[in-house]
Amino acid sequence: MIRTAVPSDVPVIHSMIRELAEYERALEHARATEEQLRDALFRENPAVFALIAEDDDSGEPVGFALWFLNFSTWTGTHGVYLEDLYVRPAARGAGHGRALLAALARICVERGYERFQWWVLNWNEPSIGFYRSLGAEPMDEWTVFRLSGEPLRALAAAGAAEVPGKPEAPGTSGAPRDAVHTA
Repeated sequence: MIRTAVPSDVPVIHSMIRELAEYERALEHARATEEQLRDALFRENPAVFALIAEDDDSGEPVGFALWFLNFSTWTGTHGVYLEDLYVRPAARGAGHGRALLAALARICVERGYERFQWWVLNWNEPSIGFYRSLGAEPMDEWTVFRLSGEPLRALAAAGAAEVPGKPEAPGTSGAPRDAVHTA
C-alpha cells in the first residue's frame, strides 16, 4: 500500500535516507536531521512531500519517495522532481518501487503536470534497467551541475552588490553590467 507520509513517519524516513546514502556510497553526506525533515515535510506550506510504501501483510514501512514540484518554462507547467526513492532490500521485488512511481505519475496526470524527473547514479544498473522498463528515458544530453559549500558562499558574496531590490548606487542605471543595449 502507498500512502502519504505523516509526522510519525519522520524517524523511519530519516532511517531510510541514511540506508539509501549508504547504498549510494555517500553516507558521510547524509546530514539531514529528523527535525529538519519534520519541518520541511510538515510545516504550514511545505515545499517537499513524501509517500510511504507499506508491507501489505505487516503494515510496516518498507520504502519511501520524497518529492517536490519543479517548473518547466517550455511547457508552462509544474512537474514532479523525485529526490529520493528507496525500498528496503528485504522488500525489493514485491512491487513497492513501481507502486511509489505509479502514485507519483498519478499526481502528475491528475494535476496536469507534464514531467516527472529524477536522477540516477550511472553505476546503478539495476535501477537504470528498472526505470527503462517503465518507459523512462535518460537525459544523456544534459549534465547536472551543483554549487555548494565554499564555492556557493563565494559566488553569493561576489554577487552581493547585484542583489535585486537593493538600492542603486548614485549614477547607475540599474541595468545588469553584462546587459546588451540596442537602439
